[in-house]
Amino acid sequence: MSEPTVGAGPRAHATVDLDAVRESTATLVARAGSAATMAVVKADGYGHGMIPCARAALDAGATWLGVTGIEEALALRAAGLTAPVFSWLMAPGEPLADAVAADIDLSASAGWALDEIAAAARVAGRPARVHLKADTGLGRSGAASADWPALCDAAAALRAEGVLDAVGVWSHFAFADAPGHPTVRGQIGQFIEAVEVAEKAGLRPQVRHLANSAATLVSPEAHFDLVRPGISIYGLSPGPEVGRSAELGLRPAMRLTARVALAKRVPAGSGVSYAHRYVTPAETTLALVPVGYADGVPRAATNLGEVLLAGRRRRIAGTVCMDQFVVDVGDDRVEAGDEVVLFGPGDGGEPTADDWAAALGTINYEIVTRIGPRVPRGYLGGG
Repeated sequence: MSEPTVGAGPRAHATVDLDAVRESTATLVARAGSAATMAVVKADGYGHGMIPCARAALDAGATWLGVTGIEEALALRAAGLTAPVFSWLMAPGEPLADAVAADIDLSASAGWALDEIAAAARVAGRPARVHLKADTGLGRSGAASADWPALCDAAAALRAEGVLDAVGVWSHFAFADAPGHPTVRGQIGQFIEAVEVAEKAGLRPQVRHLANSAATLVSPEAHFDLVRPGISIYGLSPGPEVGRSAELGLRPAMRLTARVALAKRVPAGSGVSYAHRYVTPAETTLALVPVGYADGVPRAATNLGEVLLAGRRRRIAGTVCMDQFVVDVGDDRVEAGDEVVLFGPGDGGEPTADDWAAALGTINYEIVTRIGPRVPRGYLGGG
């Protein structure tokens, strides 16, 4: 076997095509019609890189950015991004004054949140922009219907005091990835009722928003003033009932690769990796791939996940370890340094994030967001 090339690059690498992010965002902006588009870039841009993907989405027509935590919102501001930013999940005691001072929109689902936002506004010396969240059926965050009128009244009182402006009312679907599910229409109705209650309390929300990726793509009746696509910004379908990425005008942006660290011949009956969950059926070549569950390759991919190596898709052989896994390549010629494609758009025959999700009984969201910080990101198309 030949010696590996010196300086060939990192043992693993994620390449993110920002042109694909732009194309997918443009598709979503077009589907949104007259509604504005918030590109959700939480969780480091679903594993793709928050700042580069935020810039690409704004290039393509998104006008808002959405994140979960305040630290993410402040990082967007520190990067010089001036578009409206919405941060929607917090616990008591967070640095809300910093968020208010940075002109970040915040969410409130309960009275304590309004109280802390108001206190932060007084410290910051400017009114806070707040979106009140109603629980219309997801059973997660959001005020329950019995608590909603009181939340709206409290927001109106703080608005009259001049410390808060209730600029939005929002909610979240439970079954948007199943467009025909009866809860979808039911939640739209409950959302409309929640807006009416807010207006009766004297609030005049500028942005009403309910639609995630799935609803942006297939439920125009849920678009209201603003849509919040997340996974589809990165070219992935939010679910099989919504459609495949290509059918929806989306292009997956991430390609995850590694390089073979070792290739060796072993006899038949050789146990492979921890607990010998794979035993070679014949004399064969084993290829060691130096990424594992610490890098985001699920341990559940043991004997299930597939990769593209030496022109063929091959299944992981044995237990996925913290830093590595093994592939049985039979009698095919494989050398240290050869490229292994874990997933990508699928154009070259490689598995996709959807393929990995189907094999592991999960969703493509989990596959891309779990790729860890040990895997460097590189960008095509700027960034």
